[in-house]
Amino acid sequence: MSVITVNPRFNPGRLMITRNAKDVLPRAEVDAAIKRHLNGDWGDVCQSDGALNEQALRSGDRLFSVYHTQDDVKFWIITESDRSATTVLLPSDY
Repeated sequence: MSVITVNPRFNPGRLMITRNAKDVLPRAEVDAAIKRHLNGDWGDVCQSDGALNEQALRSGDRLFSVYHTQDDVKFWIITESDRSATTVLLPSDY
């Protein structure tokens, strides 16, 4: 998985996707969501989680985004606190 974005707000580390998410989610929608995540568009998180992500950019904590496909399938993108990896997954994969 390789997504290029201009001026990402953080280093995503290794990009990964769970097998379940890969089987269910359209690739183009995953790629678009990863670009959004890297640019600090946290998707459908609540306001307080968005604020926590902004704080995490400064403090080095985990980043968490929520997105929905055009067919309304919810999925998450999580970047580890050490920025070693960013994973796309379905909530049931957690």
